[in-house]
Amino acid sequence: MANARILAVDDSPTILEMIKAILLSGGYEVITAADGAEALEKARSEMPDLILLDVMLPKLDGYRVCRLLKFDQKYKAIPIIMLTAKTEEQAMATGIRTGANQYLTKPIEPERLLAAVAEELQKAQS
Repeated sequence: MANARILAVDDSPTILEMIKAILLSGGYEVITAADGAEALEKARSEMPDLILLDVMLPKLDGYRVCRLLKFDQKYKAIPIIMLTAKTEEQAMATGIRTGANQYLTKPIEPERLLAAVAEELQKAQS
């Protein structure tokens, strides 16, 4: 689903720019946020087709952002892919338990990221 709008959330400007470049190369429109509070606000105002969400964020962590969106009828259908440096099994389990559709770890291969995004957008459409 090219032209889909994706909200990318990461507190590292470098990583955020890299993610944005990968998504733009895949034909997606990209909205960015640098902390959990901004992510929540943009998710609610922009209604993206998918959210790429870091876990370790200032203000609200990614788990909390995910939980707040997934337990809200208006936003629960938006697929969320957690993209984080936290590789522990417990962190992954927490991500899935809070409602994330997928849990990917950094560093991420561009092809793997684009494949995960395409997969979740396709599932959301069907």
